Amino acid sequence: MDNKRGACLVCGKPLQYFETERELTCALCGKTFSSSASCMDGHYVCDECHARQGVEVILEHCKKSASRDPVALAREIMADPYIYMHGNEHHILVGAVLLTAYRNAGGDIDLDAALEEMRARGSKYPGGSCGFWGCCGAAVSAGMFWSIATGTTPLSGKSWGLGNRLTAAALDAIGETGGPRCCKRNSYTAIRTAAAFVKEHLGAAMELPETIACTHYEENQQCLRRHCPYYPG
Repeated sequence: MDNKRGACLVCGKPLQYFETERELTCALCGKTFSSSASCMDGHYVCDECHARQGVEVILEHCKKSASRDPVALAREIMADPYIYMHGNEHHILVGAVLLTAYRNAGGDIDLDAALEEMRARGSKYPGGSCGFWGCCGAAVSAGMFWSIATGTTPLSGKSWGLGNRLTAAALDAIGETGGPRCCKRNSYTAIRTAAAFVKEHLGAAMELPETIACTHYEENQQCLRRHCPYYPG
């Protein structure tokens, strides 16, 4: 089930999106969900089935990593075949690599517990939200990272405000490039935004590469090419 090009996990054909949700049955687990996407032949794979193996890859890499560079860690994880070109696993990946790099840069967190919480929260954020909700899951994942790392709740004060500001900053940076969506581009942007935000407000200095050259652009049928900040050209 190779989906490196963001196609159907069942047959490999392109996905189609509907303006309104429909009741669709997952071809892998047999459960029925409301969804706005299927492949051109009608196959539908639910978010849980789509991300299951990829999420295990993310957590396994993060739990054993000593890297302070969340972009480098994300790229390492993205090279795994179970991290598809597009998909809701990125809603966990962004927060997970940030938690890992933050801990390795001196952040005071229990990484294993934080990663499990990231899995729980990120799994609730649906695929396609960037277009259907106007709120990309990569940016929300950065906000989840902040809330987990700082122990923020709905009753928190300063950290509550900063968490919302971080998510807004990541969304603004993602929106500046424009669409169509690209989970790799949006993830890199959210990670870079969050790392700078953490250095300013928490004092933990994660490492970041001077430049990011995307290695996935040939897999993205909607790649912006030279209009993307990470296109190697």
